[in-house]
Amino acid sequence: MLKYIFILVVFFLVSCKSSSSKIVDGYQYIQKDTVKVKDWELVWKDDFDAPKIDTTKWTKIPKNNADWGNYMTSDAKCYAILDGKLYLKGIVNTDTISDSRPFLTGGIYTKGKFAFQYGKIEIRAKLESAQGAWPAIWMLSENNKYGKYPRNGEIDIMEHLNYDDLIYQTTHSYYTLELKQKDNPPYYKTTKVDTEKFNTYGLEWYPDKLVYMLNGEETYTYPRIKNVDKSQWPFNQPFYILIDQQLEGAWVGKVNPKDLPVNMIIDWVKVYQ
Repeated sequence: MLKYIFILVVFFLVSCKSSSSKIVDGYQYIQKDTVKVKDWELVWKDDFDAPKIDTTKWTKIPKNNADWGNYMTSDAKCYAILDGKLYLKGIVNTDTISDSRPFLTGGIYTKGKFAFQYGKIEIRAKLESAQGAWPAIWMLSENNKYGKYPRNGEIDIMEHLNYDDLIYQTTHSYYTLELKQKDNPPYYKTTKVDTEKFNTYGLEWYPDKLVYMLNGEETYTYPRIKNVDKSQWPFNQPFYILIDQQLEGAWVGKVNPKDLPVNMIIDWVKVYQ
């Protein structure tokens, strides 16, 4: 009798734990709005130990018309895996006959392959510096629940400009970009960083706040607030991950070709729920 009681208790505990999250369409990891615990369990990772980029997890980011995407490419010259680390490169384009753009950049995203709603993400990376370099670790919505950008928001876990000794951690949305509500609450913060070494950039994502982190320490929190336009919080849907070594743009300025190539080096990516 005691044996059966034990089995029932174990089944009950496992069922309760698993019911806090679900997997939709085989790749979207969604936790319920009631999640509050910090006892995270690893649900997805990439250590970049394989000789090539794992295409079941990542896609090379194609060229696009956004300010950050002008030089994105799938060209192999912008990608390498060495000693268990992924190198995303920004380079001078030496073949302008095949591709007329002056520069090329590497980037990867999990769009259509992995997305999650609520949880914790950490990325261990090293950022090389160059004039016009703009490496970023960020997230966008998988399903466009609220319409076209910026209705679904953007979570910038880390952005670095030029030779700065700091990073930007930013929350974008229709509320901040179109309604210009940038102080209620503050939508970004800068934090000092040593770019000469690897750092762990992170985010803890709850139904009521985004907690940005650096090397395991909280740096900035963007809370969901009441009695404001509902566009302030589009962060109740699955987001996918983008990691890219961007070049140029209105914010970062022009590239100095003499500073290239420049690398963004990724050791690992881990997601917990």
